[in-house]
Amino acid sequence: MSEIVPLKKKTFLYLLLASFFITNALIAELGGVKIFSLEKILGIPPLQLNIFGVVTDLNMSVGVLIWPVVFVFSDIINEYFGKTGVRRISFITAGMVGYSFIIILIWTGMPPADFWLKLNGIDNLGRPLDINYAYSTIFRAGLGIIVGSLTAFLVSQLIDAYVFHYFKKLTGHRFLWLRSTGSTVISQVIDSFVILFIAFYFLGNWSLEQVFRVGLIQYIYKISLAILLTPVIYLAHLAIDAYLGKESSDQIIEEADRNWERKPHNKVL
Repeated sequence: MSEIVPLKKKTFLYLLLASFFITNALIAELGGVKIFSLEKILGIPPLQLNIFGVVTDLNMSVGVLIWPVVFVFSDIINEYFGKTGVRRISFITAGMVGYSFIIILIWTGMPPADFWLKLNGIDNLGRPLDINYAYSTIFRAGLGIIVGSLTAFLVSQLIDAYVFHYFKKLTGHRFLWLRSTGSTVISQVIDSFVILFIAFYFLGNWSLEQVFRVGLIQYIYKISLAILLTPVIYLAHLAIDAYLGKESSDQIIEEADRNWERKPHNKVL
């Protein structure tokens, strides 16, 4: 009976972490089409920052704001369930994003009801508004992000998982901050630029210069927030240790480490 309770707790822990992972990823994908200005939020003029010879402002996709949270949960899943756990939830998330793509594509192609068009025919300033066009434009623009992000997401997640465990192999159970931040620094190079290139350059109307400008700011933001969120990972460890029990928690981590070191060709087919 004593073995069943830890198994139930382990399963619940994975479901909880996976749910937050998938939810944040889906929100970022579907809403990320909007590019916002941080300078306008702060009420300051464009900064025209010169970063490595590139002059840019603080413009980012709104989806980027919560994307570092996805990587925090990714690192926690990696720590307790290994690269297999991360890979599994990454493919499930990609599948859910693809499913969302199909549903939105069908919805935007459906003919609008006349009364809906009439009720929403003007905006709050009295200007004519084609609500169906606005709806389709926003969501179909989001589809471009989904296409680009599916590629960037899977590649960056798999790289993040391998780099995380590579650093862990070098340092053991010490320096959690190093494997967490280090894996994000490397994997986010791909995630920050590939998605913009596919969604806004290849499938959109951006120039390569604009892709690089926004991608650079987003990359700097993600890395900065990853560093700032490092204490959250330590707090999560403490909370998980308290939930599972320190002995069970250490056992799960050691099991994840053994699974990572096990070579596929050593398995009996």
